This record gives sequence, C-alpha cells and structure tokens, in this order.
Amino acid sequence: MSSFDLVPMDVAARLGRLRGTLDGGGVDALIVTNLTNVRYLTGFTGSAGLVVLTPHHAVLVTDGRYGEQAPAQVAAAGAPVTVEVSGTEQDKIVASALTGVGRVGLEAESIVWSAQRRYADLLAGHDVVATSGLVEQLRIRKDAGEIDRMTRAAHIADAALAQVRPMLLERPTEREFGLALDTAIRSLGASGNSFETIVASGPNGALPHARPTDRTIADGDLVVLDFGAIVDGYCSDMTRTVAIGELTETQARMVESVAAAQRAGVETVRAGATSREVDQACRAVIDEYGWAERFTHGTGHGVGLDIHEAPRVSAVSDATLEPGFVVTVEPGVYIAPHGGVRIEDTVVVTETGCTVLTASPKTLLVA
Repeated sequence: MSSFDLVPMDVAARLGRLRGTLDGGGVDALIVTNLTNVRYLTGFTGSAGLVVLTPHHAVLVTDGRYGEQAPAQVAAAGAPVTVEVSGTEQDKIVASALTGVGRVGLEAESIVWSAQRRYADLLAGHDVVATSGLVEQLRIRKDAGEIDRMTRAAHIADAALAQVRPMLLERPTEREFGLALDTAIRSLGASGNSFETIVASGPNGALPHARPTDRTIADGDLVVLDFGAIVDGYCSDMTRTVAIGELTETQARMVESVAAAQRAGVETVRAGATSREVDQACRAVIDEYGWAERFTHGTGHGVGLDIHEAPRVSAVSDATLEPGFVVTVEPGVYIAPHGGVRIEDTVVVTETGCTVLTASPKTLLVA
C-alpha cells in the first residue's frame, strides 16, 4: 500500500499545538525523547532522535545513520522543524537550542535515571521540570489521516482472519494458526502486527494474554483470537472468539454474556460519555450472568501509534470521550477449565455514537 493512497495527516500543526500547552505544563521548553512522540511531531521514524521545542523554534536532533532519512521524512510530513545530524555534538546542539530558556521539561515516562542525571548536568543553568503526558494528550484526538490509517489497518486484519479461518478445520496448533494469521496480515499490505498475536484455545483461553503454544486446537474448544495490523505506523486491535465444534452449556452462556456486554459497551460510546460509563455498561451485563469476578481487566484503551494509548476505558478512568478519540471495547469472561471469551472492536467516537472500524462478524464463529 503506497503512502500516496492515504489521506494526509496534519503533522504541520502539531508542534504549534504542543507549544500552546507548555505554559500549562509548567515549562518554557520541552525535550521530547519518547520516539513515538518524536514521530508524531515530525514524521521521523528512526530509532534514535529527540526534539527540542522552545517558544520560537523546534529542532530534531539525530545521528549520522539518519542524515538523509530524517530531513526527507520531516519535509514529507511538512513539520516546521530544523534537523540537526551529529554523532558527537548532540548535547551541544541541545544546549544551544535552549539558550535563554528558563524552565525545561523532560518527559518523565520516557527518561531513565541515568539519562535524567545526564540532562541535569547538561541543563545546569536551567530549571529542569518533569512533565507528564503533554504530547500524549494531543495524540488522543485523531485527525482524518490518522483515522484513515487505522481504518485500513482494521480492514487488513478483517481480511486476514477471513483468509485463514478455514485453517481451523484442519485443527492446527495455536502457534501454526498464529503464524498463518501474522503472515496474512503482512501479505495483505500491513507493515507489521500491532502486538504479539494471541491465539488461546481451550484452557489457555482462560489466560487473557496467553501466548500461542504448541497445543493442538481441538473439538470443544473456545479459541480467543486477539490481533491487529499496522499501516503507516497506526494500529488496529480486534478480538474474536471461535467455537470449535459443539460447546457446553457453560461455554455457550459465556459467549452469550460477553456478546451482550460488548454490544452494551459499544452502544454507550459517544461524545460526552465517560470511560467509566462504558466500562460499567459492560460489567452490568456480565454481572447479571453472575460472572462479575470473571471479568478481570479493563474494558478498553485508546489506540493509535501505540497499541495502548490514552484514554483508559475502565472503572478507574475519569476520561470524557470526545469526537476523534479511538478506543477499544473488549469485555471478557475467563473460567478455567472452560476457557475464555473476549470480543473486541476498535471504534471512533462521534457526536452521536461511534463508528466501528473492525468489521469481522461478532456472531459466534464455528469451525
């Protein structure tokens, strides 16, 4: 898939939006070291780099490996940032960019202790302030280009599942089916998987984040499939549960409860609703089935350049949903030895509800 086919993103405006948050964050300038945030602000995708943002300019500092890549990607993104490439003078470049600035912010979540000590020495003439979530708060609301990438990633994941699902009739191992699903995602145009694919069959399904094993998928299993694709850096996330042959009465009730809970959660998503309300809508249904204690995780999370972003969708989240937020709704019930059931969609919040990006059937899939 060519990037020319994608709806453009408004990368050029992001540094200006971030600059407008600095004073509220208690700083005059910010050193951005989280590589996902660097990519969001500049379009640069390299493995080493940082952005220095001041009230008047922005500098992307990287090393010689990216002497051609960094300027090309910044120009393609339209980001108003100066690119400085150096192998040995990076600290001097950072210090020079901060001349005359008083309070300098460091991203607390991405600075290890050794780096903090180095920056404390480098910025000895400045007030160094730990910041939290300044860029991440901007990333919560997706623009049309971001949503286009996530929509395409979701479509690839849908197509991949449809392509490999007949393989379940052959009763493969979890690992074999996971590899086939991952390969299909790549062959259909994704640059990679959003995370390590979960294929959890039978008793393994009672572990919400089980990894594929050499267990052979067998008759009577519920199989939890949790996977996603990446398009131009943006992730999709989807879970479907497949029945292998006939289910027991308990397994059938597990599927029924989760399906009803997931519908209730999706129906609750809209601008102005809180994350807690979505979580409560799911939990209320599962509680009616008597399995409240079997729903052992939050109802969802934000998705974007990272597979887990703000806002959380859980009982302890105070976030209010707004148009352009992209979140998952993924209740589950896990009962050993019967297995597990989880159903998950990625949705875009709108004024009146939400747009569901993940289109694979949610009715019980039987193989």
